[in-house]
Amino acid sequence: MSKEMTTLGESCKFFNGKAHEKDIDVEGAFVVVNSKFISRDGKVRKNTRKQMFPLFEEDIVMVMSDVPNGKALAKCYIIEENNKYSLNQRICAIRTTEFNIGFLYYQLNRHSYFLAFNNGENQSNLRKGDILNCPLWKPPLSEQKQIVAILDKAFTAIEQAKANIEKNIVNAKELFQSKLNAIFSQKGDGWEERQIKDITTKIGSGATPRGGQSSYKESGISLIRSMNVHDDGFRDKKLAFIDDEQANKLSNVTIEENDVLLNITGASVARCCIVDKHFLPARVNQHVSIIRLKEGIMSNKFLHFALTSKETKSLLLGIGEQGATRQAITKVQIENFKIAFPSIIEA
Repeated sequence: MSKEMTTLGESCKFFNGKAHEKDIDVEGAFVVVNSKFISRDGKVRKNTRKQMFPLFEEDIVMVMSDVPNGKALAKCYIIEENNKYSLNQRICAIRTTEFNIGFLYYQLNRHSYFLAFNNGENQSNLRKGDILNCPLWKPPLSEQKQIVAILDKAFTAIEQAKANIEKNIVNAKELFQSKLNAIFSQKGDGWEERQIKDITTKIGSGATPRGGQSSYKESGISLIRSMNVHDDGFRDKKLAFIDDEQANKLSNVTIEENDVLLNITGASVARCCIVDKHFLPARVNQHVSIIRLKEGIMSNKFLHFALTSKETKSLLLGIGEQGATRQAITKVQIENFKIAFPSIIEA
């Protein structure tokens, strides 16, 4: 197998894009190829009235700038038709007659040479000279085509496997939810119904520290917000942090292990999860309520299942819709909400 090496500058033509801000138009005839378009594989689009820089079939476009440790830097996309796309600034176009376009794409897409320019602290900006110096392997075109055929087959199989896994996960969730709904809708002998205030030691939400997001810290005590609370579990994406002084002002909403969290405002109202102990110590803001159970009545997992069952969720969403200006559930409404559960039989 040939090991001939070249650089992008020696074997390809490079073009810079142009700014389109003044010509963005939802009814524009051309699609703007920007970083979001490329990073989302063409699924997120903006249109423009003017084709400031025309792109052609088999052009490879690549993101030249990204935030520290971003996932878009050097991400590539192959243009599939003429007279449809326009190249935005900080995106480059690469054209060549010396490579099979699929082979070049597989080499360039998130190339380790480009990713090395990311220092993890500052925005990464690839310069034209950096890109032109990128080393490339250039075997004969016949070998390139063979390699692309193998890679295409492998990636197709991977995508199919991912799709099968996602489908299995959906099926499993649907089956679980069906069983859960059956339990809480039919109920059995010996079940009783009590208001949440009678089975808890605490119900309460917190606040956002003064200064809002600008006051958050890079590390410290977790501040759990509604975006972290999901029915299928706690998510740490965009988890905020506060310092000891800020946390002391929210000491009344200190989260304890096994607390159940319920979103009480906005579009995510009624989402619910059990707090993940790995993110303690923690507080909640005003959009999340702590529900802390008394001992010996039910487990936190049972309460979570009850609150996320279809029947209960529908009731909570109905309460949330009664909010004056937006979806909201008040503390009193939580306190008075009834939960059905099997009685504990004394030995």
